[in-house]
Amino acid sequence: MTQPSPSALTNERTVRWLVLAAEAVSREADRLTELDSPIGDADHGNNMRRGFGAVRDSLTAETPETPGAVLRQAGRLLVSKVGGASGPLYGTLLRRAGKELGDSPEVSGADLAAALRTGVDAVAQLGGAATGDKTMLDALDPAVTALRTALERGETLEAALSQAGTAADEGAAATVPIRARKGRASYLGERSEGHLDPGAASSALLLAALAEAVAQDD
Repeated sequence: MTQPSPSALTNERTVRWLVLAAEAVSREADRLTELDSPIGDADHGNNMRRGFGAVRDSLTAETPETPGAVLRQAGRLLVSKVGGASGPLYGTLLRRAGKELGDSPEVSGADLAAALRTGVDAVAQLGGAATGDKTMLDALDPAVTALRTALERGETLEAALSQAGTAADEGAAATVPIRARKGRASYLGERSEGHLDPGAASSALLLAALAEAVAQDD
């Protein structure tokens, strides 16, 4: 069997990414809900677990044939299954990235980075937010920038995604002292300070799952 390029995203790796993301969200659901309790509706973990669980079950039952199609299917399910703002935001991220990828059977690292940037920009537009507003963008934006920068240095997709995951973790951690300017947390004013944003935390899980999916042997 022909092995995929170390700097390519295949259909198998894309499916593995979302399955690993579902496992990570399920494992961390209680923590995500705890993070959401003081500044949100205390439902982020449960909503994300339900949505990504539906994605995993759907991909197990019927797997699309290209990375772009996988992401588009996952995005549609997240919009329909995840409550609150998270469903439309995560759904938009994956659907727009999938649309950007088109129907190529194997995606280069550069094309993946460009697709994720398109998805992240769509999330920013939908939510009317920017990096620094204490949202999921604080993890996603630096992660995509780190991915593109590492690839431009000539690093493999595996190495570049590892750096993107680190950037997402650091971006999420940096939300703790920030006063929220968007979403429900923004209504709390200074009381939103001192809390890790749950959307940034779940976004970091998504990036970590992508890095793990590519690092694993087929």
